[in-house]
Amino acid sequence: MENPLSQSLDNSAHRAGASTTIDADLYRTALRRHPAGVTIITLDSANGPVGFTATSFSSLSLNPPLVSFNIAHTSSSIAALHQAQSLIVHLVGDHQLPLAQRFSASADQRFADESAWVTLSTGEPLLRGTHCWLRTGVHQLIEAGDHTLVIGAVEEIHIEDPDATSDAAPLLYHEGRYHRAVPFGS
Repeated sequence: MENPLSQSLDNSAHRAGASTTIDADLYRTALRRHPAGVTIITLDSANGPVGFTATSFSSLSLNPPLVSFNIAHTSSSIAALHQAQSLIVHLVGDHQLPLAQRFSASADQRFADESAWVTLSTGEPLLRGTHCWLRTGVHQLIEAGDHTLVIGAVEEIHIEDPDATSDAAPLLYHEGRYHRAVPFGS
């Protein structure tokens, strides 16, 4: 009996350029099983600050220091991102859950609380209370399927206290919900 939650394709046909189809719901179900760190990306635009929650953030290269994340072509932030020269990647802690939720909701509410952010001298909006953030130049944008892969060249790193052990647990996203990462034995 075939497992209804299993699907495979002939990859040789895909490599040869033939069209292949994986069920979108099955694909989403599989990837929801992989936990992801939560980041908030912010940037400046001609129309004011822009930001969104991203769970696809990853380190890409040590030398040169490059990071990456993905953004859907249907995102309200995509046009501004294509015009941006630089952005901030906020590595979000569990204390920032409400902020992560706000930046994944309606775009018009993301910067509504002006006390929650400041503008850096380089122009990007910086969210207060973020213990670690990276300012990156937009190095490369690569269209891939229904998303754009953004590669950022790290130009500045801020860690609130690099010598201290952080009490803030990273915020994770798994199975459609936010989670707090805690070490074993805690």
